[in-house]
Amino acid sequence: MSDLQNLGPGAVLNVRVGEDWRKSAARAQTAMRALGEGTTPEPHFSVGFADIGQMLAVFTPKRWELVAALRAAGPLTVAALARHLGRDYKNVHTDVAQLIEWMTVDRLDDGRVHVPWAEIVVDMKLPQQLAA
Repeated sequence: MSDLQNLGPGAVLNVRVGEDWRKSAARAQTAMRALGEGTTPEPHFSVGFADIGQMLAVFTPKRWELVAALRAAGPLTVAALARHLGRDYKNVHTDVAQLIEWMTVDRLDDGRVHVPWAEIVVDMKLPQQLAA
């Protein structure tokens, strides 16, 4: 059983592009401090990308369609998902494997896949503008 199966009904996945590593480290430090004090830190799930090109290589339009369809339909086998989407099984299987790797889709103990998130927030930091 994966860790994602225990998420609450309002769980949010944060997809971050171009975030300064210091912000991520500060979040981790805050969580570690809370744990050290015996309190439970606020849950925060995120995946990060250095730039928009890297994020778009993972989250293609077809994969966003897959996420939306799977979230609406509920848990399905990969074969049933491919039929639901009207797509080739092999391509859907590849997409599901990539989305599992990036914590967007999860596989249940019975083999079906699902989207455990109520919301996925994409946050892109723009580079600093140089003075004219």
